[in-house]
Amino acid sequence: MTLEIGKKAPKFKLPASTGETLSLMDLRGKQVVLFFYPKDMTPTCTEQACDMRDNYGEFENHNTVVLGISTDSVKSHLNFIAKKELPYVLLADEAHKVCEQYGVWQMKKLYGREYMGIVRSTFLIDAKGNLVREWRKVKVKGHAAEVLEAAKTLNARAKRK
Repeated sequence: MTLEIGKKAPKFKLPASTGETLSLMDLRGKQVVLFFYPKDMTPTCTEQACDMRDNYGEFENHNTVVLGISTDSVKSHLNFIAKKELPYVLLADEAHKVCEQYGVWQMKKLYGREYMGIVRSTFLIDAKGNLVREWRKVKVKGHAAEVLEAAKTLNARAKRK
């Protein structure tokens, strides 16, 4: 599936770390940052999650919900949240269906071994459910701040309308 900026973001419904099932429709009226990451508790994913955590208050101030998605279980997410004090919801895409919809489930290579996995990616969705921006093959350093700036700009634009 090819995603198009300005078009509707792919809908999803996934088990959440809150114990509920969360869908994109549940978040209408709020901007959404969806960040896909490979695995709970790994060094780079932890750095990314903590950067999002450290900017979380600012995201909230700009009408933006932050959601992390990986193929880990809800139980794994709960441990990650507790250990790293993450204030936002993590979604469990164990069957990698949503990862496939967003085009982040891809062939990867590590030490000569090929396997399918999540390519670190982030998506910004507006309050109407449209895809506004995407970042693929994300490098973690400075990424949360860049996403926050995009969310601030989008929120300011929405307020002017």
